[in-house]
Amino acid sequence: MSPIGIFGGTFDPIHYGHLRSAFEMLQALRLSEVRFFPSGDPPHRGSTYATAQLRLEMVRAAAAGQPGFVVDDREMRRDGPSYTIDTLNSLRKEHPDASLGLIVGMDAFLGLTSWHRWDEFLGLAHIVVAHRPGWRAPDIGALGDIIDRYGTHQIDDLHDKTHGKVHIHAVTQLEISSTEIRELVAAGRDPRFLMPDVVRDIIVDNHCYT
Repeated sequence: MSPIGIFGGTFDPIHYGHLRSAFEMLQALRLSEVRFFPSGDPPHRGSTYATAQLRLEMVRAAAAGQPGFVVDDREMRRDGPSYTIDTLNSLRKEHPDASLGLIVGMDAFLGLTSWHRWDEFLGLAHIVVAHRPGWRAPDIGALGDIIDRYGTHQIDDLHDKTHGKVHIHAVTQLEISSTEIRELVAAGRDPRFLMPDVVRDIIVDNHCYT
């Protein structure tokens, strides 16, 4: 089975930057699917702006109709903080022989050492870093060390092994951020063309960022 891509985030809201990165990873890495995991109680930030149910609704609307996009709500159903290690353990139990690839942006990867039990991730999954211009992969410290020891440029390594590799893959740069979208909506402006219309309609109908 081709690797399963694991794409987590608050998605507050989801936008074309998320979707394009996921789509490029799906195709370029020959993934069986990219599974979106909206966070229920994200430990790295305070309260979300839209409710958990609205964020889940937006992700489902954005992913609908795209083959290979799957939405998984287990982090929202789980009590307590949405720790990535818990999601990886849960998926590994469900798919003991599958290749799993945790997809993170380079900005998130640079802060990986602050994540709960981050040093156990490679024992459960590969780490796939979505690289954009303007960011540089670390070459020193703990992250530089794991790139040196476990890094690979070969996509086949993600298929041949179930976990344990770090792969950095360039994706199209789209300068869109959820923070800027929320600020734009709060200022009374229309977020059209920054996200699918179905997501924009949910935002407008529910006034979740005004």
